[in-house]
Amino acid sequence: MAYSDISEGVEPEFGLVADAATGEELYRVGLAYSEGVDCEQDLIAAHKWFNLAVLKGHEDAKICREEMADMLDKEDIKSALAAARAWLQLAN
Repeated sequence: MAYSDISEGVEPEFGLVADAATGEELYRVGLAYSEGVDCEQDLIAAHKWFNLAVLKGHEDAKICREEMADMLDKEDIKSALAAARAWLQLAN
């Protein structure tokens, strides 16, 4: 998984609003967490953000979400999915 296109100025999820965030923005947050760019590496958080990006139609996020799922156990995936649902509920 190559994420060399991430700029050093990425700030994960800062300023994102659930109903206004684009798939690309959500995907880039997932990239940041998956590699630990400007944040602690967190594969559960990466899965969450990739999942949210998929919901917004981002195709590359599907592949990354699958890669994260391969590295996580079932409980971690459940946590990531619950966190994604909670973030979406903030919009309502």
